[in-house]
Amino acid sequence: MTRRQVSIALRKGVAVGLCYSCSLSLAPAQQASIDPVRPSAPVIVRPYLAPDVPPVRLGNSGRLSDLIRAGTLYLTVQDAIALALENSIDIEVARYNPILSAWQLERSEAGGALPGVPSGAAQAGSVASGQGVAGSQAAAGVSGTGGSAASGGTANATISQVGPVTQNLDPTIQETSTFSHRTVPQFNIVQSITPVLISNTRVYSGSYQQGFLSGGGITINYTDHFLKENAPTDLLNPSVAPNLSFSFQHNLLRGFGIAVNARTITVAKINLTTSDLNFKTQVIGTVAQVLSLYYALVADYEDVKAKESAVQLAQTLYEDNQKQVEIGSLIPLDVTRAEAQLAGTQRDLVDSQTSLQQQELQLKNLISRTGVADPALKNARIVPLDRIVIPQQDDLAPLQELVQKALANRSDIAAELAGVHTAEVSALGTRNGILPSAQVFGGESQAGLAGTPHTVVSQRGTQAPDPYFAGGMGNALGQIFRRNFPTERIGAFLSTQLGNHLAQADYGIDQLQLRQRQLTTQKDINQVAVDVANSVVGLRQARVRYDAAVKNRELEQQLLSAEQKKYSLGASVPYNVIQQQRDLTAAQSAEIAALVSYSNARISLDRTLGTILDTNHVSIGEARAGKVGRTSSLPAALPQQP
Repeated sequence: MTRRQVSIALRKGVAVGLCYSCSLSLAPAQQASIDPVRPSAPVIVRPYLAPDVPPVRLGNSGRLSDLIRAGTLYLTVQDAIALALENSIDIEVARYNPILSAWQLERSEAGGALPGVPSGAAQAGSVASGQGVAGSQAAAGVSGTGGSAASGGTANATISQVGPVTQNLDPTIQETSTFSHRTVPQFNIVQSITPVLISNTRVYSGSYQQGFLSGGGITINYTDHFLKENAPTDLLNPSVAPNLSFSFQHNLLRGFGIAVNARTITVAKINLTTSDLNFKTQVIGTVAQVLSLYYALVADYEDVKAKESAVQLAQTLYEDNQKQVEIGSLIPLDVTRAEAQLAGTQRDLVDSQTSLQQQELQLKNLISRTGVADPALKNARIVPLDRIVIPQQDDLAPLQELVQKALANRSDIAAELAGVHTAEVSALGTRNGILPSAQVFGGESQAGLAGTPHTVVSQRGTQAPDPYFAGGMGNALGQIFRRNFPTERIGAFLSTQLGNHLAQADYGIDQLQLRQRQLTTQKDINQVAVDVANSVVGLRQARVRYDAAVKNRELEQQLLSAEQKKYSLGASVPYNVIQQQRDLTAAQSAEIAALVSYSNARISLDRTLGTILDTNHVSIGEARAGKVGRTSSLPAALPQQP
């Protein structure tokens, strides 16, 4: 059997006792999911409990330990890829990006800035208009010391969310309860008939706010003021004054329309797809890196074998020359030449062995999360079981078909196109921002008042409350729903900047950056055709160079054999044999280098075409999960080392 038909010889270890475990399934151990776990609680409590985000996974999958046998890590190329998919830290980092994009989409679907929260302190001691002494003074336009009263006529008339800022789409419920006891000296006791006004108030306030993608929002407010005070002039004491109001506002120009207000959500959805494409790009890069390192390690083993063979030839020649000197058929100088040749081949062998160890270190770091920090992996030798196979023909499709295939499969190009789409959607906001701010707003409020009636006798006579206000909260709410005391309002708001240079500049900058991005993307698309053509040329050149290197190595082998025969018959000198040995060693190294060049060219072409995952049977779903379903396919009997 030729060297290309047999498996790589195993080195520096013992393979006895390995075959018994080869038939066992090497299914990898389960790894915990990295997806945040939402709390399981009643639906009313669930939104206010934090999700559980699992800690990072720093351990390796069980597949790695299963493949280490007697201190040696036996790897097929599929096992190396599976280990990288399960253990690569770069892929693990990339796994978080789609999850982040999903949460960012959820955040975008909640809308824009949160509404303000009313201050409970501002409601301390507040009363409704006309309620009690302070309310009566406020209604009459008189300002009393320390008095305060709520005005229902201007509630919810504030203009908010001006401009193309998305409304808050999550409904918001607010509730504020304030209890106060106030003691206020009265500098004028005409109305209160008491020098010190003592009042107890309870204020309950609740609101519901909801925004809409069309560019508007509604607010429903309910307030209830309870008042009990020591003023003998109060016709109703204690009293309640509820108020129910509804208000709305809607953008008419800037910030109007679903497309403008939903642009953040649309961008988040595009980014969710883009994150999947970027994850695929990361997997492609890692798989290509694994293949390059794996086959480079295969070549290093072959190179070590060639260098060992050169050392054996040089050792044999050196020993033969020593014998020839002893019998007087050679001069001592020929022994010196042979010894120098032996030292040079030994130096080359050490260089090849060092290069092999470096390749092992890089591959270990790629297929493990712990790298050489794991003692079992640090001390293990990697033995690749697959060889670089060059097919008889490459069977490449026409260049135009390959270019179309690359454009259809390349995840990085798809991500760039998605980025252009994202920029176009985002530009809707800057374009809409050029328009003036125009809003329509309005609302309606209903007030009620009721309390315990009292008859007040004063210099102006006897006063009794209107029986309509006598009663409790039920009577006051009845007034609200009968709309006995309505307040209605409607209005419009317009704001514009003369010249509007800021908005114009923002839109111009945004569009110019978009054009740059479009041109850059087109450049990258054009580059795909160049990359495919270069990869095809590189693959063909690598094949020609490999065929030439194989032929040269075979000829050098024949020349060395012929020179050795001539030397044994006395028709040649040691210098010629040494020269042929050097030429053969150089030819063997050139053949191995050409073999690696072909392998790298094939990997580069598959990566350029975007087919490297399909070619190597890699599932994106398994890469996302960090668990490869297929088991190892180690041979039933591993070759034993000499």
